[in-house]
Amino acid sequence: MKTDIEIAQSANMLPIEEIAEKIGLSRKEISLYGDYKAKIDLAKIKNMPSKNGKLILVTAISPTPAGEGKTTTSIGLGDGLAKLGRNVMLCLREPSLGPVFGVKGGAAGGGYAQVVPMEDINLHFTGDLHAIGAANNLLAALIDNHIQQGNQLGIDSRRITWKRCVDMNDRQLRFITDGLGGKANGTPREDGFDITVASEIMAIFCLASDLADLKERISRIVVGYTFSNEPVTVAQLGCQGAIAALLKDAINPNLVQTLENTPCIIHGGPFANIAHGCNSAIATKLGLKLSDYVVTEAGFGADLGAEKFLNIKCRMNGLAPNAVVIVATIRALKHHGGVAKADLNNENIDALKAGLANLGRHIHNIKDNFKLPCVVAVNSFPSDTKAEVNAVFEYCENLGVPCSFSEVFAKGGEGGIDLAQKVLDIIEDDSKINFTYPEDMKVDEKIKTICTKIYGADTVTFSKSAQTMLKNLTLQGYDKLPVCIAKTQYSFSDNASLISAPSGFTMNVRELRLSAGAGFVVAVMGDIMTMPGLPKVPAAMNIDIDENGIISGLF
Repeated sequence: MKTDIEIAQSANMLPIEEIAEKIGLSRKEISLYGDYKAKIDLAKIKNMPSKNGKLILVTAISPTPAGEGKTTTSIGLGDGLAKLGRNVMLCLREPSLGPVFGVKGGAAGGGYAQVVPMEDINLHFTGDLHAIGAANNLLAALIDNHIQQGNQLGIDSRRITWKRCVDMNDRQLRFITDGLGGKANGTPREDGFDITVASEIMAIFCLASDLADLKERISRIVVGYTFSNEPVTVAQLGCQGAIAALLKDAINPNLVQTLENTPCIIHGGPFANIAHGCNSAIATKLGLKLSDYVVTEAGFGADLGAEKFLNIKCRMNGLAPNAVVIVATIRALKHHGGVAKADLNNENIDALKAGLANLGRHIHNIKDNFKLPCVVAVNSFPSDTKAEVNAVFEYCENLGVPCSFSEVFAKGGEGGIDLAQKVLDIIEDDSKINFTYPEDMKVDEKIKTICTKIYGADTVTFSKSAQTMLKNLTLQGYDKLPVCIAKTQYSFSDNASLISAPSGFTMNVRELRLSAGAGFVVAVMGDIMTMPGLPKVPAAMNIDIDENGIISGLF
């Protein structure tokens, strides 16, 4: 059996100009990055007529070590819609090098439902993430230089909130001391790094509507506080133009294709457990302009990615999904029912039924809380038994939600036709999101509402530092921003060991971080880190390249 990378390397890719033609773009409207990648020039297409396409959001149950296959399902669904004759485009996130070399491996789909060129997409791609990291670190350098050159703004070096970043899992950089070596080398202070995909520049990049909005949002970034407790913004430093200039090419979305030559835009890649977990709003709106159907995804489970997609991205950009797909696997549901990873291939109806509670809560949130039509996609594995599949279908039927057995990993678009048809059956011409909280609600109440209404928590506690930050947010006029919760992806709670659908638990807000440019407040819960570490045996240990430049072991 071929590996994912072997399948990708044997793909019959079309020249990217032909993919562009499928969505009505000429050679003059794209910039080539080799034969199979291109950037779409937003300036050249801004006056094109819009198709006003329908938006399909793909999300999932709470992740498990067994894997769920959300990206694979998204790609297979797009190819399935294409096989049904629909004018469809995919809009996905760019993979971060952190998980590629860490635990998860690549993020370009799997089996016969992949986007290609897979190696390029997973490794550097068109350089967007590097540009975002450079923009972030330029700001960090300018902050420290301002202090070195006299500190006219009176920045308290002990209260600089802006961190440096690198697109790699490197726990050694979480907490550092820099500026050592005497006066000529800066002011000694405690500092640290976030992974690039958790940075505010990444969040701004993915929420901005255009280059002008990007620059305006950058100007609103709060980088720290003065000795008199006043926030210091990028606008006060006067460097928003230089930072935006580093992103002038990155802001143009990237065009690639699936194994079956379906057009795909891959642009932006914030994590969903520590950021807002969606591809760029520019890409999504561009997809809706150029095609009749757009399939996009939100990271991790629906409690994280989909909640933020709906309450943050859609609200800020006037978007609303016309249908939602919730991905699950029999193996993952059994894990939520208490089965160890080593035993997931064995039939266990009782454990499966226990784990279905996790799926049920996600269905409840999408269908009853957000009031959106949804369908469940059971991503198939060879170990699935007929009795187990029937149990999931019966469960969904009792909840009034259609269910599809998706075989896109093994069969590509052909294996996604049933799912595609069921999505078309439930899709709404006009949809409206029932948001979790009103815009004018205070930050702490928004956090409590998400935790109780979406997660199922009983209570929410705030640390002393979080309480102090709440007071500062009120004084500074940031107390009614949306909230972006950073927590473990493995549980509805902030405790990764509480799987399935726990109840009666308390959520603990450890820290609040203001992302004024992005336009939200990050609530850090439990022991979640914004700079991940590598596992005992990183995926990097299995990746190699031969003398001909052929990469192996990427999956």
